[in-house]
Amino acid sequence: MNVTTLIADDEPVARSGLRRMLAPSGWISVVAETANGPATVEAIDRLRPELVFLDVEMPGFSGTDVLRAMSHHPYVVFTTAFAEHAVAAFELGALDYLLKPFGATRLSAALERVRAAIGEPVAHPALERLGEAMAQGPISRLFVRSGGALVPIATERVAWFEADGDYVAAHVDGRRHLLHLSLARLASRLDSTRFVRIHRGCIVNLAFVVAFRRGGRGELMAEMKGGTRLAVSRSRAQELRQLGV
Repeated sequence: MNVTTLIADDEPVARSGLRRMLAPSGWISVVAETANGPATVEAIDRLRPELVFLDVEMPGFSGTDVLRAMSHHPYVVFTTAFAEHAVAAFELGALDYLLKPFGATRLSAALERVRAAIGEPVAHPALERLGEAMAQGPISRLFVRSGGALVPIATERVAWFEADGDYVAAHVDGRRHLLHLSLARLASRLDSTRFVRIHRGCIVNLAFVVAFRRGGRGELMAEMKGGTRLAVSRSRAQELRQLGV
């Protein structure tokens, strides 16, 4: 097996490092390297590689812009230093997602996924899945760090989300996981029939709300399964009444 491969990354050190780590595989044939989005699209359509290691953040086009613009659809392994892109990467149909800096062991696991996929029909071409991921429909899973790995968690398992500086804390099964994105960005991708924003810094999963009750000073509180009580802002309380909650 000889898999033609393109490496797209705007950092020369990252490109050379990845090429060096791929060399011992014996079945990966790097046919080109590119450093920006437009050049990546041109090289993919001209060379038609079977596999692309694609950096999410590049000059000109982002990795997702590349997927939108290219006409040839290879297998894709996303690479990036930003964990917040993990959800989009997998929803775009990527075989894997390498969070920089990654080593030979993590790359080897990604290559095993490539080996398993090569030769199988692509059930959902990347371009079709791009449309699904970029649509306004809700996401069904998030990815959180667990040790050195990114682990998927179904959004329906999250009891509530709360803002934590520039990040978001997801409360799942009594544990707190930090997500590298803003609450506003997350809110736009959640199922609005399930998740409700109760104040500027908090979104609750209605399936985990036992009741909305008045506190001692008349303020509205969301009582969660497990006993946690979360404050509801006045403006959100009015919206909840209009929704019949």
